Amino acid sequence: MRMYDIIKKKRDGEELSTEEIDFFVHGVTDGSIPDYQISALCMAIYFQGMTVRETCDFTYAVRDSGEKLDASKIQGIRVDKHSTGGVGDKTSLVVAPIVAALGIKVAKMSGRGLGHTGGTVDKLEAIKGFETTLCDEKFVAQVNSIGLAIVGQSKQFAPADKKLYALRDVTATVDSMPLIAASIMGKKLAADDDCIVLDVKTGSGSFMKTVEKSKELARLMVDIGKNAGKKMTALITNMDRPLGRAIGNSLEVIEAVETLNGRGPEDLTDVSLTLAGHMLSLAGKGTVEECIAMARETIQSGAALQKFVETVRAQGGDASLIEHPETFEKAKYSYAVTAPRSGYIASADTESYGVASLLLGAGRNTAEDEIDYAAGILLTKKTGDYVQKGEEIATLFANDESLFAASAEKLLAATEISVEPPQDEPLIYGIVK
Repeated sequence: MRMYDIIKKKRDGEELSTEEIDFFVHGVTDGSIPDYQISALCMAIYFQGMTVRETCDFTYAVRDSGEKLDASKIQGIRVDKHSTGGVGDKTSLVVAPIVAALGIKVAKMSGRGLGHTGGTVDKLEAIKGFETTLCDEKFVAQVNSIGLAIVGQSKQFAPADKKLYALRDVTATVDSMPLIAASIMGKKLAADDDCIVLDVKTGSGSFMKTVEKSKELARLMVDIGKNAGKKMTALITNMDRPLGRAIGNSLEVIEAVETLNGRGPEDLTDVSLTLAGHMLSLAGKGTVEECIAMARETIQSGAALQKFVETVRAQGGDASLIEHPETFEKAKYSYAVTAPRSGYIASADTESYGVASLLLGAGRNTAEDEIDYAAGILLTKKTGDYVQKGEEIATLFANDESLFAASAEKLLAATEISVEPPQDEPLIYGIVK
C-alpha cells in the first residue's frame, strides 16, 4: 500500500477503505509517513470530505493509536463533557464538581488552549500547585475516592491526533468536519467513559460559524459515539458572545468559583446547569429537568464548591485560592477600554475578543508559548447592553503595559455599537441525541 495512491484517491473524491485509513493513521503514529504527505491527505479531506463510515473508521483508528484508560477499575458510571472550544468557556470547572457531588464519576481529560480558545488545563494550572499530570493508578484512585479528577491529555492517549492537529494547525485544515470529529471523539473514546455530553459551540467565537454546521458536526460526533456503544447527547450553544464576563485563566477560575457560590453570570450559570443536567440524566439520575434541579441544589447547598475544593486539594493545588478567590495573584497593570460613542453593543466578534486576550499574554500562538495566568479581560458590557460615550466596556489586565494598545484596538474593532438594540439570541440552539 502506497501513501501516494491514498492521497490521489481522496483527492479525486473517492472513498477510502478501512485498511487505507488504518495504514495512514498507523504511519502518522510511528513516523513512517512524512509530514508533507500527511498534510496533503488532510488537505484532500478538507476539500473532498469523508463519508460517515470513513469518519467512524478514522476516529477509531485515532482512538486505537495509543493507550486507552482501563475504565474497568473505576467504580460506577463514568460521564464526561467536551466543548468544541470557545472564549470565556470555563464550564468544565463548574459542571464537573456539580456532577461529582451527585455521585457520578467524572474522570476528565482536558486540553490546553491554542489560538483564540482557552483550555481547561491552562485554567487549572493558574491554581498554584495544581498537578495536571497524574499516573493512571493515581488518576483512577482519585476518581474512585472523591468522584472527580481533571488532568491533561496523556501523551500516550490518541498520539496520532497530536501529530495530526499540529500539522492541521499550520496548513489551514483545522476546520474540516471529519477531522474535527475524529480528533475530538478519538480522544473521548480512548478515555472510555460510559456517557458523553458534547457542547458544540456555534458563532463567531467557534470553529463552526453557523447553527446548521454546528448541528451537522454534533450529529456526526453523536453517531460516532453511539456506534462505539456510548450514551451520547450534544448541545448546540451560543458562542457569538463570550461566555460569562471573564476571559483569561485566573480570571476565569475566579468566575467559575463565583458561579459555584451562586453568584456567577446568568449565561454561564444557565449553560453549566443545562450541561450538568444532561450529564446526570444520561447517567440515569432522572429526567433532564429533575437533574437540572439537582444540579442547582448542589450550588445552593455548597456541595459543588466543596467538591471543587476537595479536587484541587487532592491534586496538590492551593485550595485556599478557591475558598478565597480574591487572593489569586493579580496582574500589575490594568487598562480601561471605553466606548467611542453611545449606543447598544449590537455584536461582538468573539474570536477577536479571544485574540485580544491572547495579545495580553493570556493565551498562546504556539504550543511552546508561555502563559501569563493573571492576564486577561473582564467585560463590563456585553452584547445587548447600552453604553454611553466614554463609558468603560472592558478592563484589560497584563504584567506588561506595552501590550494594552494592540489588545484594546483589537477589542474595539470587534465591538459594533448601534443606535438600535440587537435581537435576543438563545443561549442553547438545540439538542442532538
